[in-house]
Amino acid sequence: MKYLPIFLDISGKYCLVVGAGGIAARKVELLLKAGARVRVVAKNVSDSMISLQQVHGFECESRAFTDSDLDDIRLAIAATNDKKLNARISELAQLRNLPVNVVDNQPLCSFIMPSIIDRDPVQIAISTGGASPVLARMLRSKLESTIPAPYGDLAKLVDNYRDQVKQNFPMVEERRTFWESIL
Repeated sequence: MKYLPIFLDISGKYCLVVGAGGIAARKVELLLKAGARVRVVAKNVSDSMISLQQVHGFECESRAFTDSDLDDIRLAIAATNDKKLNARISELAQLRNLPVNVVDNQPLCSFIMPSIIDRDPVQIAISTGGASPVLARMLRSKLESTIPAPYGDLAKLVDNYRDQVKQNFPMVEERRTFWESIL
């Protein structure tokens, strides 16, 4: 296993996206969906990013990236067409121990973005470790068709009863058996 699959809590945390094209806009949408406070910095801001910013109200500045843009950031994404700038962002972020993703440049990433099935709160992340994003998307499509959207509602319902079940079944194995029989 090349990457450790983890889910990072970025809710309420500042995340930086450098770049403002279509790919950057898709990354911003994911960050917003996870509850991040997004900052975008780019010399040229696309119409799609402007529209997204108008709807969601995140910070978006039309200017060059500076090193201080990484101050107080929890996660960084470099999504520019400038390979040297992307490499610089990666290096600076990693020196600060910040998770960094450089779009389409796996060697510069400390994390990669998986293909996601979202049945909030149920989430499934699919990755090929960067070997074949197309294959990951194909697998996601197959799995999405077999996992009904209401599974998210089911997970929320179960969450409402977790404490009550813990009180009635103090042993982990008892709880596991109970939930397996119910689900």
